[in-house]
Amino acid sequence: MELQKEMIAEHFRRLEQAPETHEPVVYTFVPGNLTELVRSFGALPLLPEINALQSGMRGMSRKYIAEAEKAGHSEDVCTYVKCDVGMIKSGNIGPTGTRLPKPDLLLLSYTGCYTFMKWFELLREEYDCPAVFLHIPYQSDGRLAPEHRQFIVDQIREKIIPALEKVTGRAYDEGKLRELLGYSRDAEDDLVAVLQTAKQRPSPIDAYFGAVYYVGPIFSAFRGTPEGAAYYRALRQEVDARVAAGQGPTTPSGRLDEQKYRLVVEGPPNWTSFHEFWQMFSDEGAVCVASTYTKVGGTYEFGFRHDPGDPIGTLADYCGGCYTNLSLPQRIDMLVNYVKDYAADGFLINSVKSCNSFSAGQLLILREVEKRTGIPGAFIESDLVDPRYFSAANIKNRLESYIQMLAARRLGGAS
Repeated sequence: MELQKEMIAEHFRRLEQAPETHEPVVYTFVPGNLTELVRSFGALPLLPEINALQSGMRGMSRKYIAEAEKAGHSEDVCTYVKCDVGMIKSGNIGPTGTRLPKPDLLLLSYTGCYTFMKWFELLREEYDCPAVFLHIPYQSDGRLAPEHRQFIVDQIREKIIPALEKVTGRAYDEGKLRELLGYSRDAEDDLVAVLQTAKQRPSPIDAYFGAVYYVGPIFSAFRGTPEGAAYYRALRQEVDARVAAGQGPTTPSGRLDEQKYRLVVEGPPNWTSFHEFWQMFSDEGAVCVASTYTKVGGTYEFGFRHDPGDPIGTLADYCGGCYTNLSLPQRIDMLVNYVKDYAADGFLINSVKSCNSFSAGQLLILREVEKRTGIPGAFIESDLVDPRYFSAANIKNRLESYIQMLAARRLGGAS
């Protein structure tokens, strides 16, 4: 966490100084982002939903959302969007306290979230800057067909690269891109090794709450960088030391060595009450051993690695395989495999009010995973960054009731 804070602070310092240093700035999103390509042109990536979630964690999202609703945005609009819009209207001061620069380019990779399209329309109107759209075909039948892959490759070559060349004044450098993809591959290897330590007993990590910090650099601005690769080497060494010592993860309730329940979680966390939410789990001795949210920026656990030998093709494969671009049967398979492979006692869905990309179909997911694993699931509700939709008492009651049911099943000898 200390290393990550330093990396983020330096990145936002460079963003604030970009108007003076003339470093180009590209706004993009987490799922399907082309960070390596952006950085190969000497540009700085800035991710609006990361700004929103950090604003939520720092207690600033309430006033930003109110500002956006005052400007006419509906109560039902994604709260990430309203937080970002409110931040812009309040001076565009980022979550670290630095002023955010205007984008030189809006780069949208469409990977299943329609809201992102409308969000970038708002940003295009606000900043009056160029925008480029990379359309990713939906994996309706559970795979990226060869013609779909070629469609993405062609768009990157014919639309995305020329747009980056125009705003940065630099020519495409495939050698540089290959170099950055090598850093990504190394970081991905280390991240997967960390996530899979949750198969241990006790698990040395919390793969939902704790893993939010683990995936932050690779899902945002630091994939394809030497400092990103160094961060994941250090993280892997730290977690391996915990495994050797038989230690659990650090939680808001202290280190969780005595783990009573192993859970798999579907859906994003709530950011405005993140540590309170986490503590509800750790107080029950529950550790999260796998989660789907930590795959929103890449499903590396299932074998994908960025390939420097095929730079444009590997970017296409990455975009097509993002979690939000997977079908419901694929998501169900993922959860079922997690429950079995990580020897989970239960699984839980956090349905987020304003995130349709995750919440659509979650009741179907719940029933199917229950049927295929024989393990009952739980369903709670909150929101991303709107504190009005986090009911601590309601969530705590549901979680405690679910844990009591798991305890009763264990005493009764249920498999």
